[in-house]
Amino acid sequence: MLRDFNKIQTFLTVVKEKSFSKASKKLGISQPAVTQQMKLLEDYLDTKIVDRKKNGIKLTKAGEQFYKVVIKLEKNIASAEKEVIKIINKELVFILGASFMIGNYILPEFLTEIQEAIKNDVMIKVDDSEKITEELVNKKIDLALLESPIFQDGIIYREWMDDELVLVSKTPLPKVVRPDELNSFRWVCREEESHTRQIIKAEFEKFGVDCDSFDLRSVVTSSTAIKQTILKSSIIDGIPTVSIISKHMIDDKIESGELFYARVKGIKIMRKLYLAYTKDIKTDAFMDSVINYIVSKRKV
Repeated sequence: MLRDFNKIQTFLTVVKEKSFSKASKKLGISQPAVTQQMKLLEDYLDTKIVDRKKNGIKLTKAGEQFYKVVIKLEKNIASAEKEVIKIINKELVFILGASFMIGNYILPEFLTEIQEAIKNDVMIKVDDSEKITEELVNKKIDLALLESPIFQDGIIYREWMDDELVLVSKTPLPKVVRPDELNSFRWVCREEESHTRQIIKAEFEKFGVDCDSFDLRSVVTSSTAIKQTILKSSIIDGIPTVSIISKHMIDDKIESGELFYARVKGIKIMRKLYLAYTKDIKTDAFMDSVINYIVSKRKV
């Protein structure tokens, strides 16, 4: 019965017009038809919901409760209708999820291009990779761009961009630093569980560099925190504070002369950034065009 929107609309019109006869005129149906539909509703609910008075109608206690439920239903229907119209007019908002570094430092460079290319508004949700993956699984976002992928069944992962991690400092550094010089710096690092820190540690260990022996001054929980900590650092006893961070994140600060970067001799720390989407959309032509466009936006 609640799926029969005609009867619900009749009930709402009767309440708003406070009259069966006025409701019939408003709806363009006969008064007996209004009366019949109201009776069918009361039979379904097994209770009286409207009392007819000489000066109009009055809702019973049950009728008032039913009215509150129906008002909520009407609002949801109206909202659904707007979404349907958006689909018809191809006005859907495409929701792109991105982990922090990608969402804050890479996507803004070509977000407008993406919107123009796919002819859709694009909204970006930025969070850590775990949360973005969860949003993707729960279909709260359409596509994910991840720097620390959490591989799960049901999700397709495609390599997207190469991301170089470089040595960064507020103090000018040589273009190339020897591995044995790394122990001479003060360090800001990510927490030990961090995917990025694990990548750095594994790469250094290949060349006999032990990260655990560094002069560690700060441990932070995000790349953004590393960037801000380095920007506010100072030289103590002639020793600069350094960290390893994505070059994408500091390009603007390098250009402005606020930060400096170096590479470690013989070591090039690279990681892959990934594009991820659920398997059930892999045959969607629109999604395919979006994915192919974003994949084309590669840079090192």
